[in-house]
Parts: sequence; C-alpha cells; structure tokens
Amino acid sequence: MKKLMDIETAQTAATRDSTTRFIKRNYKHFNSLALKNAADAYKAHVEKGGKMFLAMAGAMSTAEIGISLAEMIRKGKIHAICCTGANLEEDVFNLVSNKEYMPVPHYRDLTPTDEKKLLDKKLNRVTDVCIPESVMYKIQDKLLKRWKDAKKKGERKFPHEFLYEMLLDGEFKKEYQIDPSDSWMLAAAEKNLPIFVPGWEDSTLGNVYAAACVRKELKPSSIKTGMEYMMQLADWYEKEASDNETGIGFFQIGGGIAGDFSICVVPMLNYDLKKDIKIWSYFCQISDSVTSYGSYSGAVPNEKITWGKLGVNTPKFVIESDATIVAPLIFNYVLEN
Repeated sequence: MKKLMDIETAQTAATRDSTTRFIKRNYKHFNSLALKNAADAYKAHVEKGGKMFLAMAGAMSTAEIGISLAEMIRKGKIHAICCTGANLEEDVFNLVSNKEYMPVPHYRDLTPTDEKKLLDKKLNRVTDVCIPESVMYKIQDKLLKRWKDAKKKGERKFPHEFLYEMLLDGEFKKEYQIDPSDSWMLAAAEKNLPIFVPGWEDSTLGNVYAAACVRKELKPSSIKTGMEYMMQLADWYEKEASDNETGIGFFQIGGGIAGDFSICVVPMLNYDLKKDIKIWSYFCQISDSVTSYGSYSGAVPNEKITWGKLGVNTPKFVIESDATIVAPLIFNYVLEN
C-alpha cells in the first residue's frame, strides 16, 4: 500500500511539474499570459506570507473543482472561502453519489421533451451531467434531524457548520463514492476553514430548510443568516489584515453574490465602521462576462478602486475564459512549491 501511495505521490508531483513547465513555455500572450501572470503573482503573495481568499460562484463543485481545490486548502494556499449555497452542498452531493450521476455529453442537442424525460427520471441537469434527486433526499433527511435537534437545544449555527459536523462525525463515510481527498468541503472541515455563504436560501438545501419553516417544523431564526455571515467576515478580515503584513488576496471565480458580498467587507470596514483597514492586496478574476453589459462580474478591476476595494498598485488580473479550465491550471501551478 505504501509503495502504491509513493507512486501516486510521484505521479502527482510530475503532473504539477509538467503543468508548470508547459504554462511557462506556451502561455505568452492574451488570456494565457494573464493566467501565467496571475499564477505567478498568487505564488509570490502566499510565499511572502499573505493570505488568499477564494470567492466561488458557478457550478464549480459539480465540475469537481475539489480535485485541485482540496489540496490547495490542505497545503495552506486558500485561507477562507465565500461560495454560493449550491457550491457548498454540491461538493457533498458529489462525495456521496458521484457514481450515480448521469453524464449528458450531448446536452446541446436536448429538446424540451428530452429535458422532461430527465425530470421524469428524477434527474436534475447541470450542463453536461445530471444529479439524481435521490442524493438530495439522502443529505436532507440527515440534515433535517440535525436542524431539529439544534432547534430543540436552542442552538443557532451557520449553514456550513452543520455540514462540517456531519463530515467530521463520519456520517457519510460509508457512502463515499470518490476519493475523499478530492472533496474540498471535507478538506475545509478538517482545517475548520472559515466559510461564508450569502444567500444560502437560494440552494436546494436552503429550499428544504425554508419548506420545513413553512411546515412549522423549524424556525427561520434557528439558522444564522447572511447578515451574520457579513459580521463574521468583518471580524475575520480585520484580524487577519491586522496580523498579516503582506495582506489578503482575493481570487474570484465567476461573479454574483459570492464575489460582491465578500469583496465589499473592506469598504464596509473603512467607510461604514470608520476603521483604517488594509485593502485587498491581490485580485484575480476568472470571468466570461462582458464589460459593456454593466454586470458586476464583467467590471474591470480598476472600477473597484473607486469603491475602495482595490488600490492603484494592487496586482490585478482578469482571465476571460472558462473557470473549469483555468482554475485547476492555476491551482496546480501554485502547488508546485
């Protein structure tokens, strides 16, 4: 067994080395150069002792970003995460039911009738793969018990804390269908990584909780809210920024609430609370949004200077590409050391 593990470790190291060499040799211009420069600056930031904050939107957990993100967490290259409720839960869904997922390689050819057939089979599609409805029930039944127990005890917790407890208690261990080292949520739970999940109710499990409140089985006040997440994020950022000379970087996948909620903590601290807090010391965004549409995720980094989020000399990068391609490349590049 040890020999096999040594071989796998050597293969992983060789893959990283070849990825790094490939990027350095081939990525010379345009988005590829932006990727290389962003990865170099990321490495330099953490090597100097800086912290890195990840904002993650999109269906990255279903895209199995955990394969590279989990190791980034274990190796101390990611220090906190703000993600959507979907990303929070879908990594756990994937951990316990990956083999039950149904690939849909020709999803662009599906007709509305084809989509209805998937629904009838209780398969919910996320681009090129369907998540079976059964996995959601598998998780929600266990969570409902924990939520109700917490209500009886008068305990209030954040949404991610319940999942952390379930993972650390080994409640799903017998049901793992992937290598657990490829689950970013398990890696985060083991590190007790700070997680912030604004708008959690906009997720499958958030809907389950809301439905239980409608049935009077739970109370909305029994679970901590996005406002409390922002307060906790403010406490975390103020402490980390004060204790860290290099500062905190911001690595953003996609846009929307995961990015805007978390990056706003700096102007909130400085303008609303009248503190003198360091701004974000690195910024990189992987985006496919168009600037002229006026979307948050399409805004160029310089716009954030006007909001007191970034500075004139903050290293800033935008990679206009597919995050499922770009993020694993950058993560493997950073993990070289």
